[in-house]
Amino acid sequence: MVNSLASAESNRIIAAIDMGTNSFHMVVARIDPKLPAFTIIAREKDTVRLGDCEAKTGCLKSEVMERALATLRRFQDIAKTFNAEQIIAVATSAVREAPNGRDFLKQVAEELDLNVSLISGQEEARRIYLGVLSGMEFNNQSQVIIDIGGGSTELILGDSSEPRCLTSTKIGAVRLTGQFVKSDPITREEFAYLQAYIRISLERPIEELRSQFHDGEPLRLIGTAGTIETLAAINAREKFGTVPSPLAGYQLGLKDLRDLVNRFRKLSYSERLAIPGMSDKRAEIILAGALILQEAMILLGMESLTVCDRSLREGVIVDWMLAHGLIENRLRYQSSIRQRSILHMADKYQVNLEQSERTAAFALNFFDQTQGILHNWGAEERELLWAAAILHNCGLYVSHSAHHKHSYYLIRNGELLGYSETEIEVIANLARYHRKNPPKKKHENFIVLPKNYRELVSKLHPFLRLAVALDRRQIGAISDFKCEHRPEVREFHLRLQPLNPEDDCALELWSLDYKKPSFEDEYNLKLVATLEPTLVPV
Repeated sequence: MVNSLASAESNRIIAAIDMGTNSFHMVVARIDPKLPAFTIIAREKDTVRLGDCEAKTGCLKSEVMERALATLRRFQDIAKTFNAEQIIAVATSAVREAPNGRDFLKQVAEELDLNVSLISGQEEARRIYLGVLSGMEFNNQSQVIIDIGGGSTELILGDSSEPRCLTSTKIGAVRLTGQFVKSDPITREEFAYLQAYIRISLERPIEELRSQFHDGEPLRLIGTAGTIETLAAINAREKFGTVPSPLAGYQLGLKDLRDLVNRFRKLSYSERLAIPGMSDKRAEIILAGALILQEAMILLGMESLTVCDRSLREGVIVDWMLAHGLIENRLRYQSSIRQRSILHMADKYQVNLEQSERTAAFALNFFDQTQGILHNWGAEERELLWAAAILHNCGLYVSHSAHHKHSYYLIRNGELLGYSETEIEVIANLARYHRKNPPKKKHENFIVLPKNYRELVSKLHPFLRLAVALDRRQIGAISDFKCEHRPEVREFHLRLQPLNPEDDCALELWSLDYKKPSFEDEYNLKLVATLEPTLVPV
């Protein structure tokens, strides 16, 4: 852990960018590692409308991508003025679903030197939960959180300890407005269809949430993001003549929400825009967003909602703090969310955990003994190798034949929490190449990775292959090994210690010999393995 080091560090400045379907948001946070806590020292927002895609292809439009690049460039400049040590950017549903979404992220990386993490809907929900938990006291009670975005709506059930249910549904204010609202004001028929579509879309995730409710437990509904904040601000101004600052903690009742929905449906765009507190971009999509909230509250049986002004972007900050060991007490469980997610998948696909943990230990041993000698990667890359080692054989759940390819598919589509899309792709590729052919440029699963991640897979997959070979009989025949790099003769020696001194480990030595070409080709070293019942330190 980094905690002892962190306590000695001074305040750190981090910027987090949420590239949403409707708006791009950035927060700049000052982190005090000693508490640990963070303070938002700057907020920026730009309505980019990334979700305004080509009607026929679903691709991001070139003019929208240019607008997005300009916004990100401005955000970078602002972050620099605050001396931010790092900018963490995440992209959500608009980029996830656009056929050219990953190409756009490559363009961002090349032009702005900004690496954006593409996160799944469930991972987005998890970070929203972290953001809300950082800004509201849960008092050891369960909370339902709703975040209505431009392209998706996240519904989360969680308490002070963990999120019990994470859902993401493809209904958002921008998406639904574009699909179903063709008239101004909306016609009766369009409204009825929109309402029915929303209700049908929400039934399954809300049923999933309800299945996790404990009988008789008190529940509060917490709402985040722009649609909900706008609705609450309008309601507060009209009821009390002023908008509280901050808006966090304000309660919006279902009855008042119904009144707003019935009002909005009768107004034209220009009439909605005339409402105090309504921005031009929000006026276009507010009806669809308000209707999502209304139907969710009805299905949940909630009569009121409490506003929270923290959401995904703050959750990105919390997740960074967790990943860097800066949070020790509150939310401590989250530091192991990646490991728990991997082990959950291993259990789901009936992985032999005892065997996979031996493989993982061997792979990490290779990583550790060669760090600073054959590579210079750190803890994050080490954890990706661990995850791949645990799951490398999960494809056996589908079939023994080509199970390495099945492993890739299951990992790639497994909704692993705590990881970005690129990190999941790396784990899947490492598992894919634990046997058979090494990575090749003609392999689509490999070539989709950014260049630096392709290098990571190329360099680390031989460690996993050798680790698998060391447990060829899956009985733990090899208890330990020492690595010795001999650059003067371009050799790499493995000195193996058998668990049983009488065991010649012939099958393990044969397997090493069979699997070593990937290592030798990648590192331009000859691998020499010998059995030594008593290991002497190198």
